[in-house]
Amino acid sequence: MKEILEKKGFICDMDGVIYHGNEILPGVLDFVNWMIDNDKKFVFLTNSPERTPHELSMKLERMGLSISADHFYTSAMATAEFLHSQAPGCTAYVIGEAALSKALYDQKIYMNDINPDYVVVGETRTYCFEKIEKAIALVNKGAKLIGANPDTVGVTDTGIMPATGSLIAPIEIATGKKTYFVGKPNPLMLRHGLRKLGCHSSEIAFIGDRMDTDIIAGIESNIDTVLVLSGVTSLKDIDEFPYRPKYIVDGVGDLIKQ
Repeated sequence: MKEILEKKGFICDMDGVIYHGNEILPGVLDFVNWMIDNDKKFVFLTNSPERTPHELSMKLERMGLSISADHFYTSAMATAEFLHSQAPGCTAYVIGEAALSKALYDQKIYMNDINPDYVVVGETRTYCFEKIEKAIALVNKGAKLIGANPDTVGVTDTGIMPATGSLIAPIEIATGKKTYFVGKPNPLMLRHGLRKLGCHSSEIAFIGDRMDTDIIAGIESNIDTVLVLSGVTSLKDIDEFPYRPKYIVDGVGDLIKQ
């Protein structure tokens, strides 16, 4: 475990690692303070495209954790950067929350519901048949289908909600087109995180709670992985996968325990 403490920086997943619902998880405050006190670089990564970095900063502030907005990177931002790198000045029809549209605007990608280059889908609570119908028509006319993340479900305070993978499935089925998903486990997310920190993969550890998105993304990015058991994965779940994290701890606070 000493090797982890010597890392230059950390990329951390959020839900299940830093908080659950509206509660900070045990040991998180100590871990974050340790990173700050030891001049570690860090970024919080989330597959959710529903909130801006400023909104995420405010969410943690309400939980008692003060982290500036520049420490957050979302799948909405990764999606916008990907599209900008592929086709600067392109347009998109978006099914998603305002944070996804803002991320696209920030990369000079503008909204177009007539002949867009892309149809972009992220989690949203304004999903409706009319939007699906519109997206199907645009994809059939040649728009490329992009998903902010491949997650099929998300966990909320009230239970399970459909995530991007579920919302985009009807469009795939109706058009016969496959989605390109930008969020984890696509290594693009972690590579963006590395660039944001200005670090090499060997200088960073990635901390996550899911084997199928977090740990595989870290392995495919050649980054040392830490699985925390404070989220959705239990010890018995690990053996179901053909790969393993480098380290396993109950929660992030255990990383700094001597």
